[in-house]
Amino acid sequence: MPFNPKFTITTKINKPLVEIERVRGFLDAIKIKEEWFSTIQKEALILETHYSTHIEGTALTLEQARKILSGKDVKGIRPDDRKELLNYKKAMDFVSTYLGKEDPITEGLIREIHKTLVRGARGGEALPGEYRKVQNYVVNSRTKEIIYTPPPPLEVPHLMRGFTQWLNEDKDISDILIAGITQFQFVHIHPFLDGNGRTARLLSTLILYKTGYDFKRLFTLSEYYDKDRLAYYKAIQSVRENNMDMTFWLEYFIEGLRIQMSHIREKSKRIIKYDSVLQKAETIGLKERQINVLKFIIQNQSISRSQYVERFKASLRTANYDLSLLESRGLIKRIGVGRAIKYILK
Repeated sequence: MPFNPKFTITTKINKPLVEIERVRGFLDAIKIKEEWFSTIQKEALILETHYSTHIEGTALTLEQARKILSGKDVKGIRPDDRKELLNYKKAMDFVSTYLGKEDPITEGLIREIHKTLVRGARGGEALPGEYRKVQNYVVNSRTKEIIYTPPPPLEVPHLMRGFTQWLNEDKDISDILIAGITQFQFVHIHPFLDGNGRTARLLSTLILYKTGYDFKRLFTLSEYYDKDRLAYYKAIQSVRENNMDMTFWLEYFIEGLRIQMSHIREKSKRIIKYDSVLQKAETIGLKERQINVLKFIIQNQSISRSQYVERFKASLRTANYDLSLLESRGLIKRIGVGRAIKYILK
């Protein structure tokens, strides 16, 4: 079955595309220490891994996900949640090996991504890498309502063949649009029993990575979706409600990527602006923990005492000592009163 997506390039698509290209050029031009790139890449990987699995029903908090991905034991969680999180991290690492590669996207590659995602989770019921042979359904993970009935299983091999053939054809459209179209079409076919949403987002990321839109691996697609799942489901469903016209979905997809690019640009500007603060900190003999607090503020704009205690696994006494020391050295200043007190760079 040949695949020919239908959509219109609207202002809501074209304008964000221009902004995304500007950020791409900005990231290629800026001079930031490799250490900073590495720090933000690690954080982006944690966020993407957490939010993409969270969309599909894992009950982990971001902080629990952070601990698990750093190799720490977290008690009182479902074993499948932990396994799915770690599997997604492995799948992201696998996708990252395709940065800039011109290799075709084959059904075998897609099956390999799926295997990595679902292997050893949920009792092995997802049949890693195997197309489904029964009818399945898309269910809202919160309401448990059936929101979509995918094509019959007999159609899956033909649909996947047409889809991958389209992926590897020469196309006169932006690779960003191809990534968006890919994400929708994959969840529409729903070729596997489970793990289709995660596979679709990884496949979309893979296309961006392959075509030079990796944005230094500083972005996460899934955070935007998980923050408003209703809007995410609505955007996907809009295609089916509009005679398979993908225009609204692509507007939604590209706006999410634009917002991510805006965050990356602002964070990068803060790093450039305040890198001198770290240089000063290193010359006055601060401990590594205290320098890491400054790095946290540079990335996140502020920190509170409770954030300090949670993020750095320290006592309130240590938090008060370090924040007071940084304040006395003229590196940070406090804003707000009472429990609302936060610390920002001076």
